[in-house]
Amino acid sequence: MSEVISVVARNGAFQKNMITESFESDNSDNSDNEDYNMSGSDDDEEKPATRQIASDSDIMTPGELITDDPVWMRGHGTYFLENKTYSSVAGTVSKVNKLLSVIPLKSRYAPETGDHVVGRIAEVSNKRWKVDIGGKQHAILMLGSVNLPGGILRRKSESDELQMRSFLKEGDLLNAEVQSLFQDGAASLHTRSLKYGKLRNGMFVEVPNSLIVRSKNHTHNLPGNITVVLGVNGYIWLRMTSKMDLARDMPPGGSTQTSGGSMGPTGAVSLNPNSNISITRLEEESSWKIYSDENDPNITNAIKQTISRYANIIKALAFCEIGITQERIVIRYEASMAYNDIGSLIQRDNMENIGQEVLNAEKMRGSAA
Repeated sequence: MSEVISVVARNGAFQKNMITESFESDNSDNSDNEDYNMSGSDDDEEKPATRQIASDSDIMTPGELITDDPVWMRGHGTYFLENKTYSSVAGTVSKVNKLLSVIPLKSRYAPETGDHVVGRIAEVSNKRWKVDIGGKQHAILMLGSVNLPGGILRRKSESDELQMRSFLKEGDLLNAEVQSLFQDGAASLHTRSLKYGKLRNGMFVEVPNSLIVRSKNHTHNLPGNITVVLGVNGYIWLRMTSKMDLARDMPPGGSTQTSGGSMGPTGAVSLNPNSNISITRLEEESSWKIYSDENDPNITNAIKQTISRYANIIKALAFCEIGITQERIVIRYEASMAYNDIGSLIQRDNMENIGQEVLNAEKMRGSAA
């Protein structure tokens, strides 16, 4: 009898059935129940009636029960059925006070005020453009929210409305800032600063918006005379670095020295390139060509190949589902010089190697720190 008790104490509930079958008397059953309770395995009677809510790191699938505790309020990505809360998307659980929601792993871009986005003109309407930014609905760019050629700040007239297509037409790409949100959730854009505007002299790349790491600045000058615009909405533009891009990185009150023809913020040619030009004067001159449809004829094949190399690096990072930042792009660009064939960078094996090398390099820096 003492041997059976010791076994029960070690193995808990698994031995309960064996003891019940071996001892049929009431006394034996009572002693077995006492041993079973001492082992701490009779938890069914002490369990709470509600299901413990999933942690923030757990991945929920559509239709999976999150909790049956009615104290939680239902948020985005959830639905309520028979006093129980279920997940309607695949994602992670988010808890804010008593509000319960599920953040999807992949979804359309949800604009927020202040976001730097890249978009494509979808429609020219009455005093406004409709812009595709990868969201649930088109964003709105009002005629009054753009800079006119020449950098003139004045009230927009009927003549400006009649020539809207000479500024931006269907299919044109631009980078802009989310100024505000309408009541229906649509974004209102503006391009009043000359760091925004029509995009030329480059290449468009699209990645999931969840891979774009938010930062203070989303326009970066990269090695090889290339500038990248990392739109928060997952739209990326790679172009040849312009004089305006160089001026943006200068300290306040600085000037830029030019030695030949150069382009404005979105590829415009400067009217007075052979002098020291202040940033203010540079913006005023370059704005005359910001709505041109012609690319710079001085773009060399070497620049085009460098743009293609950067584009393939970004595609490789997106394939490995690694967050895209300026530092990771630069690191992989330097390592990609070992590949003479730019097209080989987007082969499956090479993309997996690129992603693994990025992770290993960051682990080494983290351990060294």
